[in-house]
Amino acid sequence: MAAFRILSRSRTGNSMPTSPPDADALAHSAHLQALIREQIAAAGGAVPFSRFMELALYAPGLGYYSAGATKFGRAGDFVTAPELGSLFAQCIAEAVAPVLRQVGPAATFLEIGGGSGAFAEHAIKQLMAIDAMPERYAILEPSADLRERQRERLQRKLTPLVFECVEWLDGPLSEPWNGVLFANEVIDALPTPRFSVRDGEVFEEHVALTGDGAFIRTDRPADPLLSAAVRHVEREIGTPLPDGYRSELLPQLPYWLQAVAGGLETGAMLFVDYGYPRREYYSAERPDGTLRAFHRHRVSGDVFAHPGLQDITASVDFTALAEAGTGAGFDFTGYCSQASLLIGNGLAQRLEEQEGRAADEAGRYALRQQAKQLTLPAAMGERFQAMGFARGVEFGAAFLAGDLSFRL
Repeated sequence: MAAFRILSRSRTGNSMPTSPPDADALAHSAHLQALIREQIAAAGGAVPFSRFMELALYAPGLGYYSAGATKFGRAGDFVTAPELGSLFAQCIAEAVAPVLRQVGPAATFLEIGGGSGAFAEHAIKQLMAIDAMPERYAILEPSADLRERQRERLQRKLTPLVFECVEWLDGPLSEPWNGVLFANEVIDALPTPRFSVRDGEVFEEHVALTGDGAFIRTDRPADPLLSAAVRHVEREIGTPLPDGYRSELLPQLPYWLQAVAGGLETGAMLFVDYGYPRREYYSAERPDGTLRAFHRHRVSGDVFAHPGLQDITASVDFTALAEAGTGAGFDFTGYCSQASLLIGNGLAQRLEEQEGRAADEAGRYALRQQAKQLTLPAAMGERFQAMGFARGVEFGAAFLAGDLSFRL
């Protein structure tokens, strides 16, 4: 798994079919498929699924996130919370403002995976408005295409003086730093190993080729790291996983978290993503895991279809995230739904303010729809959750509404 090939994205969609890709898109996918086939041949006939996912999403110039097609928003493949409007970013800014004030004027805000730049734009404006703007707003963005889109947007939306506070990183901050790390829908984008249990033994899912070159799933004995991680899950949920059970697991998550935190000495980390506590993640109701693909707002179970043209994602085990954060030396500060996080950090006030500035009833209606999409259980409100960690600071009231830590 490539430690820093991470982008943030969110998915809402349905399972209805969509129109087939055009000739140029199919040609693009064919180039990526040829690359993946070469890697499979070089590896002796099969590569771990995590490697397939990494290439499909991040192969330079060809992977889904490395190429130039529109991904975010109504014209892309999925809509992220920041793409809906400014409410999400404003509430996140309110949640982390106490931490930034405690750290002081030399604070850094580090965003992992900047998407279209929408979050940075609205968060920076809100932090400026509440006098909590850090000295430095850094975006860790490995995609050259997305980095350029973010730069263009922020240069257009921010004043020159404020824009000077923004910088783009090629890797985590290795030097000591203080402030806030924020990641919206990043962990679900990490290339994930897949495992299966058969006759009591743990196998790792690999990708091989059929006689005509199509991608096919095959299982091989798991290495000690993945096997131990599966046994840890079984101990934690209190029962062996049934024969034939298949799912995802990120044994590398603790190493990834420590890597992206880098030299963070005093400050906080806030993660927002979709997923479940461990007992719910590895329940009998999910015998084939959570892996799926998205294309043009449609969800598909065929993750091998048209590599490079569709997003591939898996849900997050929030219990594993809690273990990784505390294992890295941070204090666990809270776990709640996205709806609770936003409501507890001023959503009603932000909505009222924006409705007061809206030009007409259509604008006010759009704002209310945005708030509903962010908070309703059937939309993003309950399916997405937030988790925080801190070191040497207090998060304040960020997680006071709707605590879910008892489910971990």
